[in-house]
Amino acid sequence: MIETRRAVTGDVAELVRLRAVMLGAMAGQPVEPGPWQQEALAMLQARLAEPEPTMAAYVVDVPDGVGLAACAVGTIDLRLGGPANPSGRTGYVYNVVTDEAYRRRGFSRACMASLLGWFARRGVSTVDLRATADGEPLYRALGFAPVSHTALRLATGRR
Repeated sequence: MIETRRAVTGDVAELVRLRAVMLGAMAGQPVEPGPWQQEALAMLQARLAEPEPTMAAYVVDVPDGVGLAACAVGTIDLRLGGPANPSGRTGYVYNVVTDEAYRRRGFSRACMASLLGWFARRGVSTVDLRATADGEPLYRALGFAPVSHTALRLATGRR
C-alpha cells in the first residue's frame, strides 16, 4: 500500500519543484525559473498554514530518500449553490504530478484518493479539474466525467 500524507509548510519548496515538473511536461520543455516560484512558495506557505485550510496537498515521499515523489493539490471554493450542488462547495484539483523517476507506481492515484477523501470530509460534493491526455485515464478511473461546458480564459496580463 502506498502511504500518503498531508503536506506541511516544510514541503513548499518541493511542491513548487513538482509544479515545475508538471508545467514542463505539459509544455514539452523545461519551465524557466522565475518570479512565479517565489509567488507560489509564499502562497503555499500561507495557505497550508491556515487554521481552517481551504487548500490541501497530499504527497508521497521519495522512497528511501529525501523529497517528494508525487503530489496532488486542491482547493475548496464557495460558489452559489444550485440543484446539483446545493452547498456551493466546489473542489478544484490542480498540480497532480509524479516526478519522472517514480512514475507508473500509483503515486498520483494515491495522492488523488487522499485529496478526494479530504474534499468529502469537508462536504464537497463537486470536484473539478482539467486533465492532460496522460492524466485523463486516471481521473476517469476515479469517477471523473467530461462536462458539457466550454472552458474559456481571459488573460489580462503577464508579469
